[in-house]
Amino acid sequence: MSAVRDEDPRIHGIRTNIRVVPDFPKPGIMFQDITTLLLQPKAFKDAIDMFVERYKGKNITVVAGVEARGFLFGPPIALAIGAKFVPLRKPKKLPGEVMFEEYVLEYGRDCLQMHVGAVEAGERALVVDDLIATGGTVCAAINLLERAGAEVVECACVIELPDLKGRERLRGKPLYILVEYR
Repeated sequence: MSAVRDEDPRIHGIRTNIRVVPDFPKPGIMFQDITTLLLQPKAFKDAIDMFVERYKGKNITVVAGVEARGFLFGPPIALAIGAKFVPLRKPKKLPGEVMFEEYVLEYGRDCLQMHVGAVEAGERALVVDDLIATGGTVCAAINLLERAGAEVVECACVIELPDLKGRERLRGKPLYILVEYR
């Protein structure tokens, strides 16, 4: 499901404030840069508000944000819906005991880590990131949360690159996005 198909009038402001940077971080990649969205308070607030409207009242207890851009959207969503925020970080960024999940992404390999005990069995989780491309990062987040005993209710991204078929890797988990880029 996406807000695009629902034709929410706020989508235009969100879409027009995301810049595309060719050949970053390597040749052939069309990088979707949300930092320009963050410079526009109304468009940024609209994005947060759309997520909050979707998840308020859904009994979500955990908002898990994927480093680093999921950290920009996840905390305000968590605060607004009364959930805790759990950062899913790159290796060697969290002190103490961690769980980890390795994954393949569009231009390499990576790993996500989460503190042991940050999520309890039976909690209802929302995974938040800025973008889904091949789905490797979001899938790793789902796997990590489920190994901790959480139920992943849905995944939410500002942007989807549907031609890269990331949605297909989510094993049927619902994915809500605001804008698509083909």
